[in-house]
Amino acid sequence: MSSSRRYTLSLSCPDRVGIVAAVSGFLASHQGWITEANHHADADSQRFFMRQEILADSLPFGIEALRDKFAPIAAEFKMDWRISDSARKKRVVILVSKQEHCLYDLLSRWHADELNMDVPCVISNHETFRGFVEWHGIPFHHVPVTPDNKPAAYAKVAELFREAEGDVMVLARYMQILSPELCENYPGQIINIHHSFLPSFVGAKPYHQAHVRGVKLIGATCHYVTSELDQGPIVEQDVIRIDHSDSPDDLVRYGKDIEKAVLARGLRYHLEDRVIVHGNKTVVFR
Repeated sequence: MSSSRRYTLSLSCPDRVGIVAAVSGFLASHQGWITEANHHADADSQRFFMRQEILADSLPFGIEALRDKFAPIAAEFKMDWRISDSARKKRVVILVSKQEHCLYDLLSRWHADELNMDVPCVISNHETFRGFVEWHGIPFHHVPVTPDNKPAAYAKVAELFREAEGDVMVLARYMQILSPELCENYPGQIINIHHSFLPSFVGAKPYHQAHVRGVKLIGATCHYVTSELDQGPIVEQDVIRIDHSDSPDDLVRYGKDIEKAVLARGLRYHLEDRVIVHGNKTVVFR
């Protein structure tokens, strides 16, 4: 990852002639140095998607002025848009239950500066990882979840997320179904790793379901969480080949490796503003 400070402009709008020219011309008129440019025109929806990285130091003004000056162009083309600053790390609140592999992997990458993020806290419905998390100097919050206290528990999770000034929640094998209210209040801000190549094998024990079905490929899916279980927009996926000799335990072991890698990639794409959600699909500029 480049150490140069960058502004990232991400947008989508109805497709028409002149969008690229308008955006690149605007940046060029202010001596903006584009370091990466991506765009995609979706024929089915007639919608255009774009992501531009600009060297911050090449512009004669800061990010707020950039937003103000770009706003008339955005209005002209009816854009949904945002501009982010690489100098401001996104604040990632991690939720976990009793499985450690994704939590360990994310904190290892955070500690090694492989992911451009801050981790203001970890929330769990169990005490299992308190010592591990606090060893990293990260606050740990135990919020038990039972059939009787779910509304209060998820209200507490939302409160902790607000207090942490979180930008995104990551469900690192958090084995609870979030309330519809929590999902609807934070669209595109909750990322889950599902141990299945969705939409196949939704719900509990997907590796065991896959073993019974005799599949030859298993995988993992990183997706945004919605109120509809395991049906949110997909950010990243991967698979590994298996055969008849593999047991359900083998599948679980292989799957943990895939889950870690897929979650880390999906989160990186989100942190770098490479994901644009459109309906229940995503455009991901890798």
